[in-house]
Amino acid sequence: AASDAAPVRLWSLYVPNGRELTHPHYTYKLDWLRVLRDDVAAWLEAEPDLPLALVGDWNVAPRDEDVWDMSVFEGATHVSAPERQAFAAFAEAGMREVTRERVTNYTYWDYQKLRFPRNEGMRIDFVYASPALAGRVTGAAIDRDERKGKGASDHVPVMVELD
Repeated sequence: AASDAAPVRLWSLYVPNGRELTHPHYTYKLDWLRVLRDDVAAWLEAEPDLPLALVGDWNVAPRDEDVWDMSVFEGATHVSAPERQAFAAFAEAGMREVTRERVTNYTYWDYQKLRFPRNEGMRIDFVYASPALAGRVTGAAIDRDERKGKGASDHVPVMVELD
């Protein structure tokens, strides 16, 4: 029964933005992701059955289809090869991104230039789950409607259902 399941270790992430490829914050972002990935790998090695979730704003669009127009992002952060490799390294450490196989949509739209009504968005919010937790995921949703209206965040909720 689900009530017998171990509590989930939940990390709510706001990965550093990186600003520009030549900015010191970009190097900081890559270092930050590497340290987190190394910690995750160590946790999973020590406790293979750990129900762990890394959720939130990764500030990485891991695939070309995760942005509305790749030409707009030429030479920009979020889509660079090092950032995408840093994101993929979590899968290499044993984690699994559990939303992509269940739902497709952008999760972020800039407030500028009517990006939301034009659906010129990015998919940069994800849920990486450990093997023990990934097996319990039964569904996922991205609530685009939460972006509508005054005072809305530029990100929308990304949810997963667990058994």
